Amino acid sequence: MPPDPTPAPVRRAVSPLDDRIEAATGHDVDTLWTYRDRGVLDAVHTRLVDRHRELVQAETGVTFYRTLLNRLASGEFPVDAALFARIDRTVDQLQQAADQRDAAARRVLAALEPIEAAARTAPVGRAAPISAADQAVLLAIAGGAKLYQHLLTGRMSVATASGARIPYTAVQRLEAAGLLCRDTGHPVHAGQPVALTDTGRAALVAARRPKTTEAAKAAARPGAWPSTPAHRR
Repeated sequence: MPPDPTPAPVRRAVSPLDDRIEAATGHDVDTLWTYRDRGVLDAVHTRLVDRHRELVQAETGVTFYRTLLNRLASGEFPVDAALFARIDRTVDQLQQAADQRDAAARRVLAALEPIEAAARTAPVGRAAPISAADQAVLLAIAGGAKLYQHLLTGRMSVATASGARIPYTAVQRLEAAGLLCRDTGHPVHAGQPVALTDTGRAALVAARRPKTTEAAKAAARPGAWPSTPAHRR
């Protein structure tokens, strides 16, 4: 019998829940994953992304065993007892993978519910959205940044972990708005760490949030995944 095919590297696959996630957060899933890796997200959105990653991994398992089953049934191999045993074992593995995928989908939905509820109840127009330039500054600082003061000139500058330079006036403005904070326990000549506040993280996440999530609540077609688990065999 042929060996199992090598599993493909885990990567984000489009799932039936992606549109609903993107409607609630206002960001595509790839952006959310990037924000998660940069430490931009608050606890609620971090939990959602972590659950979504689990779902993607579980869906990869379903795809793996479905591909193997298709290969076994392709006519490439002799029809004998060994093939029947391999097919039966693969069907069992596929069922287990699907069960794990369905459980992961339920965890995503549980993590998504509070975000959808907050989006529905958030006052419209309560605050002006941050500009694209401010979004770029917040993203750069989320990866790590420090405020320095030159010992001779006294000039202030902000350097990010990626090597970018941010005007100090921009940092002052965002700090005054409550979006950034500095660790004043460090002297500026040695570098004061600059970080996003909870308000800054929320503003960044909400920067592209749509006005409504009703489109994402459309009922799924009958039989569409994810569905209520049923006895498969």
